[in-house]
Amino acid sequence: MTPVVWLIAVVLAYFALGYWLYLAVDTLQRRRRLHLISLVAIAALAMFILKLDSAGFQWKLLTACSTVVAGSIAHQKLLFNTNSSPQERKRRRALKRQVRLHLVLATGAVVFLMPFVWMLSTSLKPDSESNHYPPEFIPRRPVKVSVDGRQYDLGLMGQDKTKVAIITRAGENRRVRLLDAPDVSQELLVNADEIHEVRKPTLLWNNYAEAIAYLPFEYKNGLVPLLNTLYVTLLSIIGTLLSSSLVAYSFARLRWPGRDVLFVVMLATMMIPGAVTMLPVFLIFRWLGWVDTLRPLWVTSFLGSAFFIFLLRQFFMTIPNDLEDAARIDGCGFFGIYWRIMLPLIKPALAAVTIMTFMATWNNFMGPLIYISSPEKMTVAYALQLFQSMHGANHAMMMAAATIVMLPVLAIFFFTQRYFIQGVTLTGIKG
Repeated sequence: MTPVVWLIAVVLAYFALGYWLYLAVDTLQRRRRLHLISLVAIAALAMFILKLDSAGFQWKLLTACSTVVAGSIAHQKLLFNTNSSPQERKRRRALKRQVRLHLVLATGAVVFLMPFVWMLSTSLKPDSESNHYPPEFIPRRPVKVSVDGRQYDLGLMGQDKTKVAIITRAGENRRVRLLDAPDVSQELLVNADEIHEVRKPTLLWNNYAEAIAYLPFEYKNGLVPLLNTLYVTLLSIIGTLLSSSLVAYSFARLRWPGRDVLFVVMLATMMIPGAVTMLPVFLIFRWLGWVDTLRPLWVTSFLGSAFFIFLLRQFFMTIPNDLEDAARIDGCGFFGIYWRIMLPLIKPALAAVTIMTFMATWNNFMGPLIYISSPEKMTVAYALQLFQSMHGANHAMMMAAATIVMLPVLAIFFFTQRYFIQGVTLTGIKG
């Protein structure tokens, strides 16, 4: 019955939270302080029920949610005017839809943020606490106590919370010393369930410095992979923007024989898996003598990308023909129209292409794995994989290294997401 109880409790919790939020927002909009006080009291009563040390958590959750639902219904029936106008009922229906939508979006955001929060939390923990069960998101470390010149973990034993120093751990048993006893050297062997280890919140920022220090000497504290990645990323962005925009302009604005057929063929290349072309492309680069160089990681970007060409073509097609005709009258050629007229008008699309190219190149792992073998030519994605193979057992340092690699991507996306979303949503909209 436990899974069924959990399912009922979660569904009821969502219903209770949504109903309570709807009433709270409606109360704030109507500026009814008395109503708001009653809703806060209902929420406080539910939190008090969850804090009780009686039944299991799922039963306490059921009781708390039932209290919220019953209290919210009574709140609405007693304090709200049921004989409201049609406009008022329409406003409340719209408010209910908004609350449900935001509740679903907030839940999705929490679910997708959990892995990142866990990674960030683990990167700031002592390595001994990274595998603690049940997992804790707040980094903590054991409190130390000095006994006979040595440091031991501090613990509390029994109902009276007697302070003890945990000397040794052996399975489910702990050998401890009573700190408040007259003879501090007295040792006891107790069960682990009788000991509560004292731990305090901590943030070990030095995990990041240690993660960088653990890199091989050839990486020069991570500077070599970073410079290689920036070099490849910059050239990939330049090549993708120039080649994809030029081809997209040709497909969208110029008329030439076989244009539509070649456009369909280009779109068909998007359906070819990368694993199919991996070996032929490697043989070509080996014939050119480019293996173990950075050229295979950025040269292909100057040959265009089918997806980006399609994206930019749709943008070019939204530009009115009058601008192009006016430029021709002024004596501007095809390339001049492309460079001076068209590119400035598709800045949102170019920004979206830049962001997606940066993220793909920065996180590219297969390319360096296939073509690079020298440590001085590694990129950050491949260096992270090598770091995992050498220090994967140290979870705290591993998560610190992963956070360092991922932070630039997150920063770029969050600061430029407006352009990214604008560039994607405006695609295909006729002007």
